[in-house]
Amino acid sequence: MNKVLYALDGSIFTVGDTILEYSYLLAAIFFVIGLKLQSQPGTARKGNIWAGGGMLLAMITTLLLHKNSDGQYISLANASVVISVIIFGSIIGSVVARKVKMTAMPQLVSFFNATGGAASGLVAVMEFYNPDNKAILVTLLGLVIGSLTFSGSMIAYGKLDGKIGDIFSPVMKYINIAMLLVLAGLVIFLLMAGFDFPYRNVLAVVLLFLALLYGVSFVMPIGGADMPVVISLLNSFSGIAAALAGFIYNNQAMILGGILVGAAGSILTILMCRAMNRSLLNVLVGAFGGGGAGPEGKDIGAIKEISLSDAAVLLSYSQKVVIIPGYGLAAAQAQHICSDLDNLLTDNGVEVKYAIHPVAGRMPGHMNVLLAEADVSYDKLIAMEDINPEMPNTDVAVVIGANDVVNPAAYDDPSSPIYGMPIINAHEAHNIIVMKRGMGKGYAAIENYLFYNDKTRMLFGNAKESLQKLVTEIKTL
Repeated sequence: MNKVLYALDGSIFTVGDTILEYSYLLAAIFFVIGLKLQSQPGTARKGNIWAGGGMLLAMITTLLLHKNSDGQYISLANASVVISVIIFGSIIGSVVARKVKMTAMPQLVSFFNATGGAASGLVAVMEFYNPDNKAILVTLLGLVIGSLTFSGSMIAYGKLDGKIGDIFSPVMKYINIAMLLVLAGLVIFLLMAGFDFPYRNVLAVVLLFLALLYGVSFVMPIGGADMPVVISLLNSFSGIAAALAGFIYNNQAMILGGILVGAAGSILTILMCRAMNRSLLNVLVGAFGGGGAGPEGKDIGAIKEISLSDAAVLLSYSQKVVIIPGYGLAAAQAQHICSDLDNLLTDNGVEVKYAIHPVAGRMPGHMNVLLAEADVSYDKLIAMEDINPEMPNTDVAVVIGANDVVNPAAYDDPSSPIYGMPIINAHEAHNIIVMKRGMGKGYAAIENYLFYNDKTRMLFGNAKESLQKLVTEIKTL
């Protein structure tokens, strides 16, 4: 491995260096294949295996072949510490991943984003005080992005888990803009000041503190319905922070892996913003989502309920049924009994499909994974833009725990905070059954006009219990 070779430009490298660089290239190919496979539910598990294999290859070759600036390989003591930490972390991660409920998956993803941001931020902090570090700009950016990713992700975790509330104040917008400007100014000043500036270390601590504070301040005002966008954005930040750490150490595996995560997260964030009819700038300054309500005094009709027997008859004698799941279905752990209803209706000759809004649930793809866990066929999971043209020909739209994503106020109420947001056109179905615990409002905290539609019938109760009773009722017909 130590055989010396010479490049055309006269630079020296060894066989070990060559193997290490090619292993990083191979790992990057594995990452790309993994991402491609993860784009479809049926191949997502294989995608995880491919991506994990790429990361394992990069870790092994780095431990064996990486050399520091002095040309020395990683010492046995350091390698032992790294391997021990990897094993310890793998055990913890495996236990947590197996025990966490599917409904708590968004919280887990937020926590993972936080750990990734913290790791990259710590790398930047350590290297900032290294006099041999020449990548000061990359280090400062890594410190800021890694730190705000950590604090922002932890706040997102707390909000998703119901431990932290929201701050709906217009003042937060201006506070966040001011903090962004101060952060940018500090980065530029530290970059120009040089290593010998007497207050350099103090300003670095101030920069770290402000980055952590900004992570908190820009996530706090964001409402629960908008958290899928925030999770996706923070995920992209964690990838960017990892790529910046890779530039500090000139590690191609970290750079490539971070770029892939950052790019994928950024694209997904843009798609989520479009699905919510919001701009990315609104996310960054915290002016995203919030309370709000429809116009007061508007005559929106009366609520009409439906009995279990009538709902069973209506569904059984329909030709086409579209189920629109939301977070309420996930919270009630009703995905399995929903699948039972689907199978029962399908056996009776009813065509059943699922309408999936891009931000259904609390993270991108959450609802797809939840239903796949209940063995719902992937072919039945139809995206919003593909199912909407079919809604006028749908006999019954069954809304289970969804709220804002089916609210017609997005179309006909300019004063609504969700006005202009793409929704699933449940109101165009011939009949609508809405399953809810009560008349509580969704995360946007506004009235849902769909509930007062002449074609809508409410079936109140816990989603899981209501579906179980409905399945029993259909079987008795």
